[in-house]
Amino acid sequence: MDLGVRDNGYLIVGGTAGMGFEAARALAADGARVAVAGRDRERAERAAEAIRTESGAEVVPIVADVSRGAAEAERVVAEATAAFGGLAGMAVTTGTSGLAHSTLEDATDAVWDEAVQDVLMSVVRTVKAVLPQFVERGSGSIVTTSAFSIHSPHANRMPYVALKGAIAVFTKNVAKTYGPSGVRANCVCPGAIETGGLAALRTQIATARGIPEEGVLERVMVEEWHMDVALGRPGRPDEVGDLFAFLLSSRAGYLTGALINIDGGTDF
Repeated sequence: MDLGVRDNGYLIVGGTAGMGFEAARALAADGARVAVAGRDRERAERAAEAIRTESGAEVVPIVADVSRGAAEAERVVAEATAAFGGLAGMAVTTGTSGLAHSTLEDATDAVWDEAVQDVLMSVVRTVKAVLPQFVERGSGSIVTTSAFSIHSPHANRMPYVALKGAIAVFTKNVAKTYGPSGVRANCVCPGAIETGGLAALRTQIATARGIPEEGVLERVMVEEWHMDVALGRPGRPDEVGDLFAFLLSSRAGYLTGALINIDGGTDF
Protein backbone atom coordinates (compact mmCIF):
# COMPACT_ATOMS: atom_id res chain seq x y z
CA MET A 1 0.00 0.00 0.00
CA ASP A 2 1.27 3.45 -0.91
CA LEU A 3 1.00 5.48 2.29
CA GLY A 4 1.03 8.78 0.45
CA VAL A 5 3.93 10.11 2.50
CA ARG A 6 6.47 10.72 -0.28
CA ASP A 7 8.53 13.88 0.19
CA ASN A 8 6.67 14.78 3.41
CA GLY A 9 8.66 15.35 6.59
CA TYR A 10 8.14 13.28 9.74
CA LEU A 11 9.74 13.35 13.17
CA ILE A 12 10.04 10.17 15.22
CA VAL A 13 11.06 10.93 18.81
CA GLY A 14 12.60 7.67 19.98
CA GLY A 15 13.26 6.71 16.36
CA THR A 16 16.78 5.43 16.91
CA ALA A 17 15.74 1.96 18.12
CA GLY A 18 12.85 -0.46 18.54
CA MET A 19 9.35 0.48 17.43
CA GLY A 20 10.31 4.05 16.60
CA PHE A 21 13.15 2.93 14.36
CA GLU A 22 10.79 0.57 12.52
CA ALA A 23 8.24 3.36 12.08
CA ALA A 24 10.95 5.52 10.52
CA ARG A 25 11.98 2.63 8.25
CA ALA A 26 8.40 2.13 7.06
CA LEU A 27 7.94 5.81 6.29
CA ALA A 28 11.28 6.08 4.51
CA ALA A 29 10.50 2.99 2.43
CA ASP A 30 7.57 4.92 0.95
CA GLY A 31 9.66 7.98 0.19
CA ALA A 32 9.12 10.10 3.30
CA ARG A 33 11.81 12.36 4.72
CA VAL A 34 12.40 11.34 8.32
CA ALA A 35 14.14 12.73 11.39
CA VAL A 36 15.02 10.18 14.07
CA ALA A 37 15.62 11.63 17.52
CA GLY A 38 17.27 9.92 20.47
CA ARG A 39 19.57 10.51 23.42
CA ASP A 40 22.68 8.76 22.11
CA ARG A 41 24.54 10.41 19.22
CA GLU A 42 26.23 7.26 17.93
CA ARG A 43 22.99 5.29 17.92
CA ALA A 44 21.10 8.15 16.24
CA GLU A 45 23.69 8.44 13.48
CA ARG A 46 23.84 4.68 13.03
CA ALA A 47 20.04 4.43 12.78
CA ALA A 48 19.84 7.26 10.26
CA GLU A 49 22.56 5.75 8.12
CA ALA A 50 20.95 2.30 8.17
CA ILE A 51 17.60 3.66 7.01
CA ARG A 52 19.23 5.96 4.46
CA THR A 53 21.23 3.09 2.98
CA GLU A 54 18.23 0.78 2.84
CA SER A 55 15.70 3.19 1.35
CA GLY A 56 17.65 6.02 -0.25
CA ALA A 57 15.44 8.45 1.66
CA GLU A 58 16.56 11.62 3.41
CA VAL A 59 17.04 10.73 7.07
CA VAL A 60 18.28 13.19 9.67
CA PRO A 61 19.62 12.17 13.11
CA ILE A 62 18.83 14.47 16.03
CA VAL A 63 20.35 14.09 19.49
CA ALA A 64 18.23 15.28 22.41
CA ASP A 65 16.57 14.24 25.64
CA VAL A 66 13.03 15.62 25.69
CA SER A 67 12.56 14.54 29.31
CA ARG A 68 14.93 17.35 30.37
CA GLY A 69 12.67 20.29 29.59
CA ALA A 70 10.64 22.24 27.09
CA ALA A 71 13.72 23.74 25.45
CA GLU A 72 14.92 20.30 24.35
CA ALA A 73 11.54 19.40 22.87
CA GLU A 74 11.32 22.72 21.07
CA ARG A 75 14.82 22.27 19.67
CA VAL A 76 14.06 18.78 18.35
CA VAL A 77 10.95 20.00 16.56
CA ALA A 78 12.75 23.09 15.27
CA GLU A 79 15.66 21.06 13.85
CA ALA A 80 13.38 18.58 12.12
CA THR A 81 11.20 21.40 10.77
CA ALA A 82 14.22 23.27 9.44
CA ALA A 83 15.59 20.13 7.78
CA PHE A 84 12.43 19.47 5.81
CA GLY A 85 10.79 22.89 5.60
CA GLY A 86 7.90 21.64 7.75
CA LEU A 87 6.46 18.49 9.24
CA ALA A 88 3.45 16.45 8.21
CA GLY A 89 3.49 14.27 11.31
CA MET A 90 5.25 13.31 14.50
CA ALA A 91 5.33 10.18 16.65
CA VAL A 92 6.65 9.91 20.20
CA THR A 93 7.80 6.41 21.16
CA THR A 94 9.89 7.31 24.21
CA GLY A 95 8.96 6.96 27.88
CA THR A 96 10.41 3.80 29.42
CA SER A 97 11.95 4.93 32.71
CA GLY A 98 13.18 1.88 34.64
CA LEU A 99 12.28 3.45 37.98
CA ALA A 100 8.68 3.84 36.79
CA HIS A 101 8.27 0.07 37.15
CA SER A 102 7.95 0.29 40.93
CA THR A 103 5.40 -0.71 43.55
CA LEU A 104 3.56 2.03 45.40
CA GLU A 105 5.68 1.30 48.47
CA ASP A 106 8.95 1.64 46.57
CA ALA A 107 7.93 4.65 44.48
CA THR A 108 9.26 7.63 46.40
CA ASP A 109 8.49 11.19 45.40
CA ALA A 110 11.82 11.23 43.55
CA VAL A 111 10.81 8.13 41.58
CA TRP A 112 7.48 9.69 40.67
CA ASP A 113 9.17 12.94 39.66
CA GLU A 114 11.57 11.14 37.31
CA ALA A 115 8.81 8.99 35.87
CA VAL A 116 6.59 12.00 35.22
CA GLN A 117 9.37 13.74 33.29
CA ASP A 118 10.39 10.68 31.27
CA VAL A 119 7.09 8.94 30.63
CA LEU A 120 4.55 11.78 30.49
CA MET A 121 6.20 15.16 30.03
CA SER A 122 8.43 13.96 27.19
CA VAL A 123 5.21 13.42 25.25
CA VAL A 124 3.45 16.57 26.41
CA ARG A 125 6.42 18.81 25.54
CA THR A 126 7.01 17.50 22.04
CA VAL A 127 3.31 17.54 21.16
CA LYS A 128 3.01 21.11 22.46
CA ALA A 129 6.08 22.12 20.41
CA VAL A 130 4.78 20.72 17.12
CA LEU A 131 1.13 21.80 17.37
CA PRO A 132 1.52 25.43 16.29
CA GLN A 133 2.80 24.53 12.82
CA PHE A 134 0.11 21.86 12.36
CA VAL A 135 -2.61 24.35 13.30
CA GLU A 136 -1.14 26.95 10.97
CA ARG A 137 -1.02 24.59 7.99
CA GLY A 138 -4.44 23.09 8.82
CA SER A 139 -3.19 19.50 8.97
CA GLY A 140 -0.83 17.20 10.81
CA SER A 141 -0.78 13.82 12.49
CA ILE A 142 0.42 12.96 16.00
CA VAL A 143 0.91 9.44 17.36
CA THR A 144 1.76 8.77 21.01
CA THR A 145 2.67 5.56 22.80
CA SER A 146 0.82 4.21 25.82
CA ALA A 147 0.76 0.52 26.84
CA PHE A 148 -1.70 -2.35 26.79
CA SER A 149 -1.16 -2.69 30.54
CA ILE A 150 -3.28 0.41 31.19
CA HIS A 151 -6.25 -1.90 30.63
CA SER A 152 -5.05 -4.33 33.32
CA PRO A 153 -2.55 -2.54 35.57
CA HIS A 154 0.23 -4.44 37.30
CA ALA A 155 0.64 -3.74 41.01
CA ASN A 156 4.43 -3.58 40.71
CA ARG A 157 4.46 -1.00 37.92
CA MET A 158 2.51 1.81 39.57
CA PRO A 159 4.06 5.02 38.14
CA TYR A 160 4.53 3.53 34.66
CA VAL A 161 0.95 2.37 34.22
CA ALA A 162 -0.57 5.47 35.81
CA LEU A 163 1.41 7.77 33.51
CA LYS A 164 0.81 5.67 30.41
CA GLY A 165 -2.89 6.03 31.22
CA ALA A 166 -2.39 9.78 31.38
CA ILE A 167 -0.84 9.72 27.90
CA ALA A 168 -3.96 8.04 26.52
CA VAL A 169 -6.23 10.70 28.03
CA PHE A 170 -3.90 13.52 26.97
CA THR A 171 -3.90 12.27 23.36
CA LYS A 172 -7.68 12.04 23.27
CA ASN A 173 -7.87 15.61 24.55
CA VAL A 174 -5.47 16.81 21.85
CA ALA A 175 -7.62 15.10 19.21
CA LYS A 176 -10.79 16.76 20.51
CA THR A 177 -9.21 20.19 20.98
CA TYR A 178 -7.28 20.47 17.73
CA GLY A 179 -9.46 18.38 15.41
CA PRO A 180 -11.25 21.49 14.11
CA SER A 181 -7.83 22.75 12.99
CA GLY A 182 -7.22 19.61 10.94
CA VAL A 183 -4.91 17.93 13.45
CA ARG A 184 -5.24 14.20 14.10
CA ALA A 185 -3.94 12.51 17.27
CA ASN A 186 -3.99 8.78 18.04
CA CYS A 187 -2.52 6.67 20.82
CA VAL A 188 -1.01 3.20 20.35
CA CYS A 189 -1.04 0.62 23.17
CA PRO A 190 1.55 -2.08 22.48
CA GLY A 191 1.54 -5.37 24.34
CA ALA A 192 4.68 -7.46 24.84
CA ILE A 193 6.91 -6.40 21.94
CA GLU A 194 10.32 -8.00 21.48
CA THR A 195 12.41 -4.86 21.34
CA GLY A 196 15.99 -4.84 22.63
CA GLY A 197 15.12 -5.35 26.27
CA LEU A 198 12.77 -8.28 25.73
CA ALA A 199 15.12 -9.87 23.18
CA ALA A 200 17.94 -9.66 25.71
CA LEU A 201 15.69 -11.23 28.33
CA ARG A 202 15.00 -14.17 26.01
CA THR A 203 18.75 -14.80 25.78
CA GLN A 204 19.28 -14.36 29.53
CA ILE A 205 16.53 -16.82 30.44
CA ALA A 206 17.74 -19.42 27.94
CA THR A 207 21.34 -19.09 29.12
CA ALA A 208 20.42 -19.29 32.81
CA ARG A 209 18.30 -22.40 32.29
CA GLY A 210 20.54 -24.06 29.74
CA ILE A 211 17.81 -24.37 27.12
CA PRO A 212 17.40 -23.14 23.52
CA GLU A 213 16.18 -19.57 22.99
CA GLU A 214 13.44 -20.61 20.62
CA GLY A 215 10.13 -20.75 22.46
CA VAL A 216 11.51 -19.89 25.90
CA LEU A 217 10.04 -16.38 26.09
CA GLU A 218 6.70 -17.63 24.83
CA ARG A 219 6.55 -20.22 27.63
CA VAL A 220 7.58 -17.70 30.28
CA MET A 221 4.87 -15.30 29.11
CA VAL A 222 2.19 -17.92 29.74
CA GLU A 223 3.54 -19.94 32.66
CA GLU A 224 5.23 -17.24 34.75
CA TRP A 225 3.82 -13.91 33.63
CA HIS A 226 0.33 -15.38 33.21
CA MET A 227 -0.22 -13.61 29.92
CA ASP A 228 -2.76 -15.22 27.61
CA VAL A 229 -1.80 -14.04 24.12
CA ALA A 230 -4.00 -15.30 21.28
CA LEU A 231 -1.13 -15.35 18.77
CA GLY A 232 1.08 -17.19 21.23
CA ARG A 233 4.14 -14.95 20.86
CA PRO A 234 5.48 -11.47 21.57
CA GLY A 235 5.11 -8.89 18.83
CA ARG A 236 7.87 -7.70 16.53
CA PRO A 237 8.97 -4.05 16.50
CA ASP A 238 8.31 -3.80 12.75
CA GLU A 239 4.68 -4.83 13.28
CA VAL A 240 4.19 -1.85 15.57
CA GLY A 241 6.28 0.40 13.35
CA ASP A 242 3.98 -0.32 10.41
CA LEU A 243 1.01 0.75 12.52
CA PHE A 244 2.71 4.01 13.48
CA ALA A 245 3.52 4.73 9.83
CA PHE A 246 -0.07 4.11 8.79
CA LEU A 247 -1.46 6.37 11.50
CA LEU A 248 0.93 9.15 10.52
CA SER A 249 -0.03 8.86 6.87
CA SER A 250 -2.95 10.29 4.91
CA ARG A 251 -4.33 6.74 4.63
CA ALA A 252 -5.57 7.21 8.19
CA GLY A 253 -7.17 10.53 7.31
CA TYR A 254 -10.43 9.96 9.22
CA LEU A 255 -8.86 8.25 12.21
CA THR A 256 -8.33 10.41 15.28
CA GLY A 257 -8.81 10.23 19.02
CA ALA A 258 -8.38 6.45 18.89
CA LEU A 259 -6.77 4.20 21.48
CA ILE A 260 -5.40 1.32 19.43
CA ASN A 261 -4.25 -1.95 21.00
CA ILE A 262 -1.53 -3.93 19.23
CA ASP A 263 -1.06 -6.82 21.61
CA GLY A 264 -1.53 -10.08 19.72
CA GLY A 265 -4.85 -10.64 21.47
CA THR A 266 -3.58 -10.35 25.05
CA ASP A 267 -5.90 -11.24 27.90
CA PHE A 268 -4.51 -10.62 31.38
